[in-house]
Amino acid sequence: MSFRAAAAILDLGSDFYDPVAAADFPQAVLRFRNDRAAATIGLDGLSDADWVHRFGRFAPFAGSLPVPLALRYHGHQFRVYNPDLGDGRGFLFAQCRDDRDRLMDLGTKGSGTTPWSRAGDGRLTLKGAVREVLATEMLAALGVDTSRTLSVIETGEALDRGDEPSPTRSAVLVRLSHGHIRYGTFQRPAALGLADDMARLTAYVLTKYFGGEGLADPYAALIDRAVTNAATQAAGMMAAGFVHGVLNTDNINITGESFDYGPYRFAQSWDPGFTAAYFDHHGLYSFGRQPEALQWNVFQLAGALRLVAPLDALRPALETFGERYTSALTTALLARLGVAAFGDGRDRALGEALVTALAATRVDLDRFWFDWRGGRLRMATTAYDDPAFAAFVGHIAAFAPAASTTHAYWSDPAPTGLPIAEIEAIWAAIAASDDWRPFAAKVAAIRRMGEAA
Repeated sequence: MSFRAAAAILDLGSDFYDPVAAADFPQAVLRFRNDRAAATIGLDGLSDADWVHRFGRFAPFAGSLPVPLALRYHGHQFRVYNPDLGDGRGFLFAQCRDDRDRLMDLGTKGSGTTPWSRAGDGRLTLKGAVREVLATEMLAALGVDTSRTLSVIETGEALDRGDEPSPTRSAVLVRLSHGHIRYGTFQRPAALGLADDMARLTAYVLTKYFGGEGLADPYAALIDRAVTNAATQAAGMMAAGFVHGVLNTDNINITGESFDYGPYRFAQSWDPGFTAAYFDHHGLYSFGRQPEALQWNVFQLAGALRLVAPLDALRPALETFGERYTSALTTALLARLGVAAFGDGRDRALGEALVTALAATRVDLDRFWFDWRGGRLRMATTAYDDPAFAAFVGHIAAFAPAASTTHAYWSDPAPTGLPIAEIEAIWAAIAASDDWRPFAAKVAAIRRMGEAA
């Protein structure tokens, strides 16, 4: 397919963004190009030189944005409201249509300072870029709706960071995302009392992302979609054993697509108290509290919409979050197991028995999903003899496989996971000797796992 440029964000008007320029980096060394993702928007045929021209020097695409735009928003950060936010080290570079005719954003991380940088340098460490590639590849392989890391280009600057060895190498990353409109984008006009902006933003989201026009109550429709998206996002992360780490309202995409990966972790066991961010001292965004966090965020979105809509119109959808989350989690767990749903109470009973067993035994999650793929224990082991698994074993016996286990991956001696120690080892090879082979091998292994699923 060919690249189909778009510039829909301009319909919102200048209240929502600031024109900016990319930093002039001393180097532009291509380190990662995601041709799988690029193929969905018609850019996989770019030469490496053209790729760097677009994603390291940010030459604009004809028919898209003439200059990059730093988006404006507010947000709750660890539940403290912050009106001094916005794209501080990134910008929206271009928009386009993908092979599903969805409106997509090409957004950056580490592209330089903007009016919203505050005291930051607008840069990204190369390690942070490597970590984001691994996160997005792993989540995509596990079936979680996520942004895709399209490009990583090393930029030749030495950065000082207080939370890792410095100076360290720098990079600019480009994400391919189904929108960058955040909950915080709605919170800004609410805080400033800009009712016309709120109406325009709501119409933009409903028409550009959700296909809704001429709705009798657009605000109720928006909250209804947001509740479903948030419940599905929470369920997807839980079934993947993923801990995002920073689920602030400025990090939540209205489309339900997960993005912006900082101090994430993949949990090695079903430990509700496991946290990813070293600064999350109270476990606000711990593994087990992620559904609560996303529900709280939806409530803040509804609070913002009260500028233009009565709470009574929004409340019915808000009250269904718990049920929608439970349903979505059941669906996600059965998909991870690779079994066919019955469409009745047996599905939920299996999901509840599974979560109970995993939480009680703290077995290795990667190993569990690998062992039970297709709904049958594929290798003899005593790991599941614990009485806590009895209910799960009893329930799953009635379920038929819905996924093949004939791919060679399912005969591997061990599953593919992404523990923090392996991420650190991959980075250590790059930092010590510029050895990118472990990184490339891990990306290939993750994609192979995704193909097997």
